[in-house]
Amino acid sequence: MSSSQSGSSISTDDLTMGARLRAIFGGSIGNLIEWYDFYVYNSFALYFAKQFAAPAASSTQQFVNVFAIYAVGFLVRPIGGAVLGTLADTRGRKAALTLSVVLMCSGSLIIAVLPGYAQIGVAAPLLLLFARLLQGFSLGGEYASSATYLSEIATARRRGFYSSFQYVTLIGGQVLGSLTLLIMQHMFTSAELEAWGWRVPFILGAACALFGLYLRRNLIESQEFRHAARTRTAHPFRMLMEHKREFFLVLGLTMGGTTAFYTYSTYMPTFLVNTVKLTRDQATLISFITLLLYACMQPLFGAISDAIGRKPVLMWFGILGTLCTVPLLTTLSHTHEFLTALLLILAALAIVSGYTSINAVVKAELFPAGVRALGVGLPYAIAASLFGGTAPYVALQLKAWGVEPYFYWYVSGLIFISLIVYVTMRDTRKETRIMSD
Repeated sequence: MSSSQSGSSISTDDLTMGARLRAIFGGSIGNLIEWYDFYVYNSFALYFAKQFAAPAASSTQQFVNVFAIYAVGFLVRPIGGAVLGTLADTRGRKAALTLSVVLMCSGSLIIAVLPGYAQIGVAAPLLLLFARLLQGFSLGGEYASSATYLSEIATARRRGFYSSFQYVTLIGGQVLGSLTLLIMQHMFTSAELEAWGWRVPFILGAACALFGLYLRRNLIESQEFRHAARTRTAHPFRMLMEHKREFFLVLGLTMGGTTAFYTYSTYMPTFLVNTVKLTRDQATLISFITLLLYACMQPLFGAISDAIGRKPVLMWFGILGTLCTVPLLTTLSHTHEFLTALLLILAALAIVSGYTSINAVVKAELFPAGVRALGVGLPYAIAASLFGGTAPYVALQLKAWGVEPYFYWYVSGLIFISLIVYVTMRDTRKETRIMSD
């Protein structure tokens, strides 16, 4: 259904620009807070790993335990996408967004005050696991709800631009986590960070989440959801069965993009230390600078998609990602220069922006309102868990086996599969299922 064919009295025309911007801000700033809460765990694991391990555990085992719990946070994301996506489609985008930030806040608060193994024994890592399950569940639903909400609240002519702020804030959460680590590394000694300092970012995250809760409780409900709620004839899961093609389209267009995103964001500091042989401080600084500039790229690519269509922007990522991933990572692995490494990663992120800037709006435009959050969230969470969340593990395992370059080809191959999807799918800007203004 094209936007020109989807006429309805339900429109976003009656929203003033100020009301629309407040809604965009409220929907996206909560996303930043949630991703900060989720990623600060990864940033500070170096300092709290031994707090949740048995005294006899080696340092390697301590990290294995903590990052195994980190991985579980990804595995539970499809459940969050299904449950909170269904909630967003049946009770409203606002309800799902509000519950999502409450769950994330609860997880951060539990970690912030949780006693260590020395105090409560095996209950410590079990409670840490519970907190991460809450956060992973929350994040699975956050993507579905915020992608849907931002796409529906935006004007048709600038939907790509406004929706790109989902990834601006997602990346912003990582940037904020990196900045917090940089500041605290200069303010405190390693001993202080290991003893108690690691709790500070989780306390800050929980406090910020309360602010996010305030913003979301005052969100304007999506008018398109109100229309869908009045005309609903089936449960979202039953409706999803009628959109199997779109479900698998989301899986296909996500697998390459999410793998590339996690490769050049989450995994890159480890790659810079282990393979490029830069110092931890250099790797952290490069990560901060590149992610900050990467966030700034998202609205630009989103605006381009509004002008020329979604498909050419996705093709930019698919073609260049397929052709350039192996040369970029190979060159990066052989350099030892700070500036060269920074520029190579920026080039890679400029390519990946063709996916990250518009993936949310493309998925939202594939589904009707009554099943949109579930249709966006569930297949995305499955792909992110199977391919994005496992990218660092696959990379490190292949490196341990002495065949690290195979990882470069693995990433390139997944992007190529997504490229096939981009070539064969319709341009969702021209044939959207989101109601026109």
